[in-house]
Amino acid sequence: MAGHDLMRKDQLEVSLHNEKKLIEEGVLKEDNPLDLSDNFRRLCEASRRGDLKVCQEMIQEGVNINAKDNYDYTPLILASLCGHYETVQLLLESGALCERDTFQGERCLYNALNDKIRNLLLSYDYSKSTDPLQPLASHLTSLLYRSQPKISDIVVSSNTESDSFNLHKFILAARSPYFRKKLEAAPETVAWKLPSSIPGPSFGIALKHLYLGELPKELGGGPGTGFSDSEILAGVDKISKHLEIKNLSEVILGNSDRRLMRQRRQDDVQYGVSQIGAWFQNNVVYHAVQTDTSRADDVKWDRNNGVFADILLRADEDEADEADAEIAFNKVAKGETVSTNVLGIPLGGSAQQSRSTSRTRRAYKEAQDKPHLQIITIDCSPAVLEIILTFLYTERVEFGLEIAIDVLFAADMLFLEKLKTKAAVIISTLGNGTATGMQTEVQTDDIDLDIYEILRAAWTTRVQRLEEFAARYIAYRLEQYIDEPAFADIVKESANRIQARQETDTIEILDDIKYYLSERFRLRFEDTGFDEAMAAQEQAEQEALAAQDSNVNGQPVPVSKGVPTDEGVDMSSPPREVEERTEAMMQEGVIRTLDGDIAGDEFEQDAMNYNILLGKIDGLLENLKLDA
Repeated sequence: MAGHDLMRKDQLEVSLHNEKKLIEEGVLKEDNPLDLSDNFRRLCEASRRGDLKVCQEMIQEGVNINAKDNYDYTPLILASLCGHYETVQLLLESGALCERDTFQGERCLYNALNDKIRNLLLSYDYSKSTDPLQPLASHLTSLLYRSQPKISDIVVSSNTESDSFNLHKFILAARSPYFRKKLEAAPETVAWKLPSSIPGPSFGIALKHLYLGELPKELGGGPGTGFSDSEILAGVDKISKHLEIKNLSEVILGNSDRRLMRQRRQDDVQYGVSQIGAWFQNNVVYHAVQTDTSRADDVKWDRNNGVFADILLRADEDEADEADAEIAFNKVAKGETVSTNVLGIPLGGSAQQSRSTSRTRRAYKEAQDKPHLQIITIDCSPAVLEIILTFLYTERVEFGLEIAIDVLFAADMLFLEKLKTKAAVIISTLGNGTATGMQTEVQTDDIDLDIYEILRAAWTTRVQRLEEFAARYIAYRLEQYIDEPAFADIVKESANRIQARQETDTIEILDDIKYYLSERFRLRFEDTGFDEAMAAQEQAEQEALAAQDSNVNGQPVPVSKGVPTDEGVDMSSPPREVEERTEAMMQEGVIRTLDGDIAGDEFEQDAMNYNILLGKIDGLLENLKLDA
């Protein structure tokens, strides 16, 4: 075992030496650059404390979560070292790197506080897993081979009849400046022919690059293909220049260094995603039609359009707010258009990751031979629809807490699991207010959060992460909620969610609240320094026993006049003065429980409060005639 560890250490040192050499030569980028900015310092401190809210805020600010501080610590190392599982999970989900073959990745795994965190890190090990943009890249690559439903809108053919490709104008226009200029000038184009000097296999390789696919390690030339490897490689060079895309020859020839290949692949994917994102903003979002709701059905959009849309999506503003409705009315009176957004989208992008029946409806609608594009109404606001489409076209989207629940419901409706997770992360991190999962004191929240709405949303969308967050949030503030009628209602709802519930069945929300309530007070006991207090008390008792022994041996212990006792009152003073000073002390620094009873110290106060809250839960169950 020791020999294996030494071998592993030697391999790591060699890898680090090669890595530093490549970085110095400018061939390889530094995965963990030094960052001395204030925001990165805040992210590191939040990772050390396990403060999910601040971590999420810094991530949304665009802080490089893979940077390192003066001591070579990354946020991921700090969170794993301090044992904050949820913070580690948040960082990994946000793109933090953990690779065993790198110095920082090895440190992160070695320093993980427990096996639970170590196993989580290993599941995100980039040396064996794909990069976070791979799902979008896989989807776009699959469009090259998808025959049903028919969503291609241009056919590219070569000189030989066997080589023809059913492609998508929006991808070609986004990824190739040549195609963008050609298709902008003639959006009705449905066919294009390859130059005679370019072999079909060379164009096939270029297409994989345009559709964010993995480039082949072998060119595929040889007997039976009609082309040699050198001819195909020359054709790739020609087509890359013709289509005005990056030179693919270097990418195809590649490098034997796994780290360099991974970096090059990630760079290609990120560049491609940024191109598609820019095209989406400049075409789909920019050309959204905003009109009065009553006129939305009259929107007409030609099939031969410059954004290559196959379908129109409609989203209506919520008119429940009377003030907003009045503002909208005034704008309409002035000739402005409000209330409804209609966006034209290519189906190849919008269907990404969607398994809902609405995709089938879109396919049927799109297939109908009508002069204008069909309009499909999506049950969400225009702002939420834009978030959904941004996610579908780029998988990069940021939004705030105020819209996160709406995004959660829309993502659930469209079966977008990754976007659901994103919304749940935002709610459970930014929704913490000033009391995070590991903080022990209940403080005043700096946000207005309807925790009951979040809990019901978690039940409806089946997001366990949100259920746990809601239970913890309530438990850490239980004294604020326990007497509210709304809390009783949510307990009854939780009980009714169990089909054929028996009298002795547990109530899930109360079980979770009790668990986090015990966690809250256990952490508070630790923070009050109870162990130190007990040690000090034991030492005082030993000194008192020693004093008694001395007195017994005929050596009385002198009592210093004016020395206060543990209660802070000089007991050698006259009785009347002792009484007055004790009463004044009780008035000024008295420690009381939730019921108003006096507690001797903070530890006793916490113990009494814990039992009071448990008793209130039992009383609530009795009032509701529920046995749990």
